[in-house]
Amino acid sequence: MLKDYLVISQEVKEALENGKPVVALESTIISHGMPYPQNVETALKVEEIVRQNGAVPATIAIIGGKLKAGLTRDEIEYLGKKGREIVKVSRRDIPYIVAKGIDGATTVASTMIIASLAGIRVFATGGIGGVHRGAQETFDISADLQELANTNVAVVCAGAKSILDLGLTLEYLETFGVPVVGYKTEELPAFYTRKSGFKVDYRLDTPEEIAKMLKVKWELNLKGGAVIANPIPEEYEMDYDTINRAIEDALKEAEEKGIKGKESTPFLLSKVKDITGGKSLESNIQLVFNNAKLAAQIAKNL
Repeated sequence: MLKDYLVISQEVKEALENGKPVVALESTIISHGMPYPQNVETALKVEEIVRQNGAVPATIAIIGGKLKAGLTRDEIEYLGKKGREIVKVSRRDIPYIVAKGIDGATTVASTMIIASLAGIRVFATGGIGGVHRGAQETFDISADLQELANTNVAVVCAGAKSILDLGLTLEYLETFGVPVVGYKTEELPAFYTRKSGFKVDYRLDTPEEIAKMLKVKWELNLKGGAVIANPIPEEYEMDYDTINRAIEDALKEAEEKGIKGKESTPFLLSKVKDITGGKSLESNIQLVFNNAKLAAQIAKNL
């Protein structure tokens, strides 16, 4: 039944069959995260970094209604060129997109689902979604958090996107038993910055220790993923106050324009990019590279 829907590339299939490490990568970052051709260059570079660190990359997307784990260079180029024309797909959207036979760019949640179906346990991304500011009125909570509660995939990220309510995001993850592990840090990184004012649950200092913890979790049948919070490299970190001011301004504009739901994250990130003169985009790219490297090292030890 699954083979009617899921297409695993030859390279990824062989790696999985031979017990080689594989790292899942998302496609929303290609279609919605940055402009063409930067998006395609970044996606290909991320795959290269995964390979340099001893793992096989599996970029995930939905193309022509097929769930794909492992894309060709042409498919990445196709997603990059079509950009925002491609639907951003989370858990609720998968059945519709597949039934219609159309294309979809996968978010954290849907990438986790397809990775899990393919047998991939480690996934590198920029930042996870979370509880949006003002969620006590709007109930705007990313589906990424429920996926982390239910799907056995570890997500290596630079923390949660700093446009979110980080305190409530951590509370939500705690309620659903999702461990938040800081790589060489006790403080939750906030995407563009290494600090947030919030603590992670545990600090682990090597990829081996992280892999061991994940192994124990899943061998004990404690379902769900884990957040592996990997701070942005210091040289690419943005000034904490500058980025927070930019976020406040972007949030205000989003509220005035009535932008919410799945449109809010791309809008806010694009606004922050404009306000910071493009510096935030460079930081975004570098933190993804950094996460791809750590994810490959963890996968090698699983």
